[in-house]
Amino acid sequence: MIIENNISLDKIDLSILRLMQENSRISNVHMAKELEMAPSAVLERVKKLEQKNVITQYTARINPVAVDLKLLAFISMKASHSLGCTDTANELAKIEEVQEVHIIAGDDCYLVKVRTTDSASLMALMRNSFSKIPNILSIRTTIVLETVKEAQQLVIPDK
Repeated sequence: MIIENNISLDKIDLSILRLMQENSRISNVHMAKELEMAPSAVLERVKKLEQKNVITQYTARINPVAVDLKLLAFISMKASHSLGCTDTANELAKIEEVQEVHIIAGDDCYLVKVRTTDSASLMALMRNSFSKIPNILSIRTTIVLETVKEAQQLVIPDK
């Protein structure tokens, strides 16, 4: 996903984003009332935000425990290739249990977020998936004991 840095968002665009981030199921009519605008004008702005790749997806947030994904882990990985090579990152991103892949600065090359059922399934993931990626030199795993805050929402400025 590539987003140009020169996207210009005005106060109304930011308000739309704030409302949609709070509730992606908000109706166009309700948003128009909140913004004191015509529904057609709000709809046009939403479509433009989608076209500009500002709004990239609509999704439901599901409790991981409800679908038996009780174990959350962050995995730091070191790879043998040079910085800027995305082959390993792309391979990691293909793995179903992997929720996030970040190329990072520091001693390691990647920070990967995974969710699995339990420690046995995490070990199976490492043996059956991570071990098959050729450039990975080392793996350090941090298992989360309790999550105090986990949010996807961005802090949208008032402008």
